[in-house]
Amino acid sequence: MDRQTEKIYRAAILSIPGIGSQRLRQLISICGSACQAWKAEPDSFACSNRLSWIKNFFKMRKRIDPFTIQLHLQKEEISLVMLGEENYPSLLAECSDAPPLLFYKGVLQADKEGLAIVGSRRATPYGKAAASYLARSIAETDYVVVSGLARGIDASSHKGALEADGVTWAFLAGGVDCIYPSEHVGLARLIMKKGALISEYPPGVPPEAGLFPARNRLISGCSRGVIVVEAAEQSGSLITVDFALEQGREVFAVPGPIFSKQSKGTHHLLKMGAKLVSEKEDIFSELLFPPFPPAKGKGITNRKCSNTVKMPDDKNKILEILSDVPLHIDRLTALSSLPPQEIALGLLELELSGEIVQLPGKNYVLQRKG
Repeated sequence: MDRQTEKIYRAAILSIPGIGSQRLRQLISICGSACQAWKAEPDSFACSNRLSWIKNFFKMRKRIDPFTIQLHLQKEEISLVMLGEENYPSLLAECSDAPPLLFYKGVLQADKEGLAIVGSRRATPYGKAAASYLARSIAETDYVVVSGLARGIDASSHKGALEADGVTWAFLAGGVDCIYPSEHVGLARLIMKKGALISEYPPGVPPEAGLFPARNRLISGCSRGVIVVEAAEQSGSLITVDFALEQGREVFAVPGPIFSKQSKGTHHLLKMGAKLVSEKEDIFSELLFPPFPPAKGKGITNRKCSNTVKMPDDKNKILEILSDVPLHIDRLTALSSLPPQEIALGLLELELSGEIVQLPGKNYVLQRKG
């Protein structure tokens, strides 16, 4: 079975109402591939009778022709990329709930890493200007500006990246042929020249309220960090932050006027330990692999031990990774590549020596002195 055939069968399965990425993943796990699942007999699912949606799968499968779906995708110039392929976004592929199949229109350079910029749909002129400014700065590096094509901060972020002749990705909460909002059709065309519109949903799926939170996990999943420009207290952007924290991504926030309702969410994030951002150096000083040497005196938060006594390499490695932004022990273990027992011992010794501070939930930050 070739990859293209497998991708078409995955697309066919996703076109069945009630089956999304999670259930497609289950079918592949049970049968070995989407192609085998499509051709399987009901008896082969005997051990999965508890999955009520399986019956609907067999019922609807008879009404769908994968070849017709392939022709429609070609006509609409919609491409497919499968988890495990080289052009699947590399950071997203690391997530446990990465979609088995993505639909996209445009150019997908998956060897690039992203930085997400999200925020309020009811953005203020200040917020739009800040988002555009940061997006231009990021686009001048080798990072992709990632957002959701929504009104307000999302649109300003995409436009800022385009103004710098950079690459930007827009993740949609519906099919890539269902541009929402409709006034962003022109912006979507510009994005596709060097970047891409991306979705885990097949063509024809309209954007619905329930699909936006799932879309947000993809925005953070394919990004090294998430920058929140403006967000009210109950903003949907904070859902993206929740996903970012679960995925071990960095979280940044742009401060705003203290009287602005649209800045209450970002100010809350700053109080909770998000990194304050006013320029791109604030972002890249937090990343392990900045695209350029950080400028001196630009708020670099990572530092080595100030003791004159040489410390073991494992402790130095921990200190190089930790910063002022809380980092969970599991994420620290993954970033350091040290055995868990060495991490635990090193953290304990550094805490006792006053070099680091443990926060609730096994999160750690550097101890600032003086």
